[in-house]
Amino acid sequence: MSALLIILAAIALLFCGYVFYGSWLAKKWGIDPARKTPAEEHPDGVDYVTAKPAVLMGHHYSSIAGAGPINGPIQAAIFGWIPVFLWCVIGGIFFGGVQDFGSLFASIRNDGKTVGEIISQSMGKIAKKLFIIFTLMVLILVIASFVNVVAGTFMTTASEIADGAKAFGFTLNPTNNQTTAMISLLFIVIAVFYGLMTNKGGMKVLPATIIGVVAVAAIVLFGLKVGFIMNRTGWIIVIAAYITIASLLPVWIMLQPRDYLSSFLLYGMMIVAVAGIIFNAFKGNVKFEMPAFTSWNVNGQTMFPMLFITVACGACSGFHSLIASGTTSKQLDSEKNAKLIGYGSMLVESALGIISLIAVGCVYSQRAKYGSPTAIFGSGIASMFGAAGTPVYNTICALLTLAVSVFALTSLDTATRLSRFMFSEMFLKDGEKEWKDAKGIRKILAHPLFGTLLMVLIGSTLGFMKLSAIWGLFGAANQLLAGIALMAVAAWLGEVGKSNKMFFIPMIFMLVATLSFLVMTIVNKFKLCFGLIAEKAAVWGDWFQLIFALGMVVLAVILIVVGIKTFAKQIKNKK
Repeated sequence: MSALLIILAAIALLFCGYVFYGSWLAKKWGIDPARKTPAEEHPDGVDYVTAKPAVLMGHHYSSIAGAGPINGPIQAAIFGWIPVFLWCVIGGIFFGGVQDFGSLFASIRNDGKTVGEIISQSMGKIAKKLFIIFTLMVLILVIASFVNVVAGTFMTTASEIADGAKAFGFTLNPTNNQTTAMISLLFIVIAVFYGLMTNKGGMKVLPATIIGVVAVAAIVLFGLKVGFIMNRTGWIIVIAAYITIASLLPVWIMLQPRDYLSSFLLYGMMIVAVAGIIFNAFKGNVKFEMPAFTSWNVNGQTMFPMLFITVACGACSGFHSLIASGTTSKQLDSEKNAKLIGYGSMLVESALGIISLIAVGCVYSQRAKYGSPTAIFGSGIASMFGAAGTPVYNTICALLTLAVSVFALTSLDTATRLSRFMFSEMFLKDGEKEWKDAKGIRKILAHPLFGTLLMVLIGSTLGFMKLSAIWGLFGAANQLLAGIALMAVAAWLGEVGKSNKMFFIPMIFMLVATLSFLVMTIVNKFKLCFGLIAEKAAVWGDWFQLIFALGMVVLAVILIVVGIKTFAKQIKNKK
């Protein structure tokens, strides 16, 4: 099948899912535009700040996208394009979209509280504590994974420095990494100015957006000529400092404007990709080489559960539920926009997953030489416009690499802010709304700075590990969180007497798939760490994966037991 037919089929199916299934969900849950949102009822100028729908859509989509829908489908392509296509489409409509929309709805009906707080209402206080601990473990992996990805995208390699490049400074002959680093740094400056113009200067969104987009175009052109040089260690330190500061600042200074402006890069990236697919369909520069199906077992990895763990954000992601209930719900200006932002963003991300699938399909026979999924994505799309090495190829490849890194960095600062929320919640008692209300040692532990610094320190330290030692575990933890989030929202809907039947199949499937993967990981790492595999020796990363996987399975099983009891009680009360 041609790439053009694949993307057209995906867009048509996802559009139908949004129009019909998304509208059905909104009707079943009782979306009410007349109700006040948490941002309208509790404005605080820091976290609860109303945002225009376009601005909030930009924040939400940029935050949930990250590098996931690009890395995941490209790695899962070992099983062929049909399994990845079906999971992105079916998963997006019936799994991920339901979780994202449901989490956002539950949060806005609970004063913008996170899923952890919502759990306490229906499943009890112990379940809330366990969920927060589990979530913090997932967020550590999110921070570690994306710190690794971003630092790898920005860094100047040791070999490049050895060949004569400076160890730190500027260059007039930049590589893709150095270009991406320079543009990303300048992007932060533009975002701050945009936030000041619209929130303190009183400028309307439209003129500010025009100025912002022109400024983004200007820094892109500048970055293509002037790059920034720094090694990987330096970038990890800089990124850690940035996400610490960004997570503590009011959302209107950094989070809202940066995510909104960066969304134009993502939209532009998708438009360029679709244009390339259409152009290639008539011009015929490259062929879609990927087989429809390869094998159930590829290099010891079986399609179940690996496909559903690896695709991750392209179909369903627990991280999305944290964003929907952690930051997005506190900025929504009307319930009528919940479907567009909560459900629609997930389906657009699924479309991005399909585009990533097409990108790797166009360089399938040569994918090994590109190395990282980001490089495969950029090269695959760029090859549709011209041969490797040509100016148009190099420019498009650089811009696509930039877009991927921008969204990974966006997910990073959002994840850090979520860590701050969740860490503080763990030490607050009933009736205590913020850290200032806590007493004694709890007041220190619940302080935003304490939780932020601790989570950034742990996550950034793990970011020094190889991505391969983190990504598989991150994918499993992320998908397991999706199953638990689905359970939490279903339990809350049942508690308030609303329909929750659309949650049970996605919830059970995600829990079974992820627990299967984690049990397999535990068995394999146990054999390796305790010397039961003679030809291999365990390294620190293997011990880390074993301990982390064990902890997550134990917490998840306890939460599942509590969830089953909650559903049984609701059914009994209903009868």
